[in-house]
Amino acid sequence: MATELKLPDLGEGIADADVLSVLVSAGQAVVKDDPIIEIESDKATLEVPAELAGTVTQILVSAGDTLQVGQTILELEESDSEADGKPVAPPPAANASAGTVTHAPASTPAPAPTPPRPQPKPTAPPRAAPPPPPPAGGDAPVFASPSTRGFAREIGLDIREVTGSGPGGRISVDDVKAHARSRPATASAAPGSLVAVPLPDFSKFGAVKRERMNRVRRATATNIAQSWSTIPHVTLFNNADITSVEAMRQREKDRVRSAGGSLTITPILMKVVAAALKAHPKMNASADFATNEMVLKDYCHLGVAADTERGLLVPVIRDVDEKSITELAIEVTEVAAQVRDGQLPPERLEGASFTISNLGGLGTGHFTPIINPPEVGILGVGRALEKPVYVEGLLRPRLMLPLALSFDHRAVDGADGARFLTWIVDALAQPLMLAMGDSSGRDL
Repeated sequence: MATELKLPDLGEGIADADVLSVLVSAGQAVVKDDPIIEIESDKATLEVPAELAGTVTQILVSAGDTLQVGQTILELEESDSEADGKPVAPPPAANASAGTVTHAPASTPAPAPTPPRPQPKPTAPPRAAPPPPPPAGGDAPVFASPSTRGFAREIGLDIREVTGSGPGGRISVDDVKAHARSRPATASAAPGSLVAVPLPDFSKFGAVKRERMNRVRRATATNIAQSWSTIPHVTLFNNADITSVEAMRQREKDRVRSAGGSLTITPILMKVVAAALKAHPKMNASADFATNEMVLKDYCHLGVAADTERGLLVPVIRDVDEKSITELAIEVTEVAAQVRDGQLPPERLEGASFTISNLGGLGTGHFTPIINPPEVGILGVGRALEKPVYVEGLLRPRLMLPLALSFDHRAVDGADGARFLTWIVDALAQPLMLAMGDSSGRDL
């Protein structure tokens, strides 16, 4: 019987995916759970398995296509339990069994070149003969200061669309603001979309090449731009004395390694942050401005930003408050391996209530992390350095860890953010409290 295999639900907020490769061919016999295509979504690369056993009769997609959830991937002739895998002649479409999912003739060819797929083209208009007065957005000189140009870029406005009110048509910041206010609401970008600012023709200055952004890069760009443009960020900075924490880490790292984990500063920080979120529930929340309510979360799932070959991914470690540091170290090690191999299930990228971004391994100091909505905070971690610090009146070398807390000022007041960050700094200075606060009742 002819059956359509469709792209299944890929998880929260994922509506489509790109086909990286087709793993079967027409006439091939497959068994249930055999991979049929490899896809890349906004969050992960994964293989889509066959839901049924049978013989492939028609493949409706190819590498490079963009599939919507529920779209047909291929058709196959189902085989019964005694089937020998030999292809069966396809029956007329009208004989599809009641169990067959049939939506209008689904044997339409793979979606003809989808609009988002075309390769980007240089946006500068071709330079034909010198045009008469160029229209807005052309190559006419724009008289505006660098600060005015920067402001226009920041709000996603093409400054060439603005009419200047100054001498000789010079454009001021007020002109940019007035033009932005005059634009109809329909002209603004839809939530979650990026404003495409026209670029100059870079080939005028030298050789260039273009590389298509992968889905992770595009999703990151959209999410980060939306976060930065819609959330009033406040970032607080502090330094935590982790001299004692580092001594504890050195004592315990071999034991943790023998258990299958790597005791870096990350699992220790996760345990501290989980305790801080329990003590300051406003940071373990989301703001629902549709109902003017704060959603306070009883669970503590932490996202840990990871740099991968495909781009930025944020795997989620669940119930951090209920796990020991050793358990967290083991789980982080396992998840890191899955991320490296591109085998992280999409559900491991959902549900975080707070995020930690550790760039210390890359040598950075303080930085300003951008919030991952709908969370209200993110902790940025830099590289620990030994510095001279006065301790009880004496100058001593101490290992200091730079921390940066960004939070949503619509949901969290500055004083609340300061108390939260100070709590973390104080806890890191007293590592004995980590073991005492471990819900497992074991050291680390």
